[in-house]
Amino acid sequence: MSDMCSPTFSDLATRLGFSCEEAGGFAELRNPAALENWTLPVLEWTIVIGSVLALVYAIVRLRRHGDPTNLVLWFGATAFLFVIEPPIYFPATFHTEEYLGTMFAHNVFTVDFLWGRLPLYIIAIYPLMATLAFEIVRMLGVFRRYGVFLGAVCVGFVHHAFYEIFDQLGPQLRWWEWALDNKVNQPFFDSVPLPSVVVFAALWPMSLALCVQFFVGRHVDAGRRFSGLELVWRTVVIGLTASVGVFVLPLPATVFGMGSDTVRGFLYAAELVALSAVAVVVMARRWSQLRRESSDTARYTNDFVRYFSVVYLAVMALLWATALPDFFDAVDGVTPNGDPIGNLWYTLACFAVAIVCVIATFTVPQAKAGDGSIPSAGEPAAAGAA
Repeated sequence: MSDMCSPTFSDLATRLGFSCEEAGGFAELRNPAALENWTLPVLEWTIVIGSVLALVYAIVRLRRHGDPTNLVLWFGATAFLFVIEPPIYFPATFHTEEYLGTMFAHNVFTVDFLWGRLPLYIIAIYPLMATLAFEIVRMLGVFRRYGVFLGAVCVGFVHHAFYEIFDQLGPQLRWWEWALDNKVNQPFFDSVPLPSVVVFAALWPMSLALCVQFFVGRHVDAGRRFSGLELVWRTVVIGLTASVGVFVLPLPATVFGMGSDTVRGFLYAAELVALSAVAVVVMARRWSQLRRESSDTARYTNDFVRYFSVVYLAVMALLWATALPDFFDAVDGVTPNGDPIGNLWYTLACFAVAIVCVIATFTVPQAKAGDGSIPSAGEPAAAGAA
């Protein structure tokens, strides 16, 4: 598909170590030992296995407890992916070249789709990350106590912490390469575009969580059952409306910062700070409430999310540890191999937030045997979530 190899994408691919002209077809399988470096298959299979397990958990929960929330979340995140990503990969085909241009290129992994544009792990990471963040917030009972909107804000905050650990490391290990001159990517926060730090790490999961909880989760909490057809159309609507949210939520930065990268960066950062401040207060208060409540009260728990969160953080810590020698040898933000580095202090802060969130889930009282891990009826739902 040489006609789709724009000069920018070809240049990014070359820097990542592969040829755009030879990047397979609709689907391609590669030898994992022949990838750019050993971290690529480690990342790939950690994410893919986690995503498959999240899907299995979602199916089991629906069949055993009649709760489709996890399944709708998983497929809603996947639907969002297929709405958002193709115009980014093929701006000429979707007539978005004037606005988006070529923003980045993924490296090639063991399994790739769309002529080297879409690695399998990217398909998997959307529902996996969404599941980890949503379920952590759900286990703390934030949706039921504080409502749909504040619960979604907390999901965005937790997702941001988990995602930025990965996002700040990717360019250095050649998991992907950003187009430095693309205006849509400006301004950069070290090696990562600030729009990615805010929009894709925090605002899109917030939008998705709001839609999932509004269209399905709050009704499940109230005891409603859905038919298969109802779940299908609600999942499609969730994917579409969450996509709209990605354009609406960052409007202050995209509209008022149109003429200045500095202003746009300030507004993006202000949105993230506001979201984080609200989430910290809400989650800290909720965690405190849980610790004061009776240990005899059963709460919703998700052991898969609790333990896989630990696995994810351990793998990311290993990958970061192996990247530190080159990180500390970097000059002017570039390693001796010519790769840009992320922000270590910001990553450590995200690690701290993610670890505290996971620890909090282990303080939630275990559900009693036979109760199906259903949230306690004695836990009042917020008026806005009813």
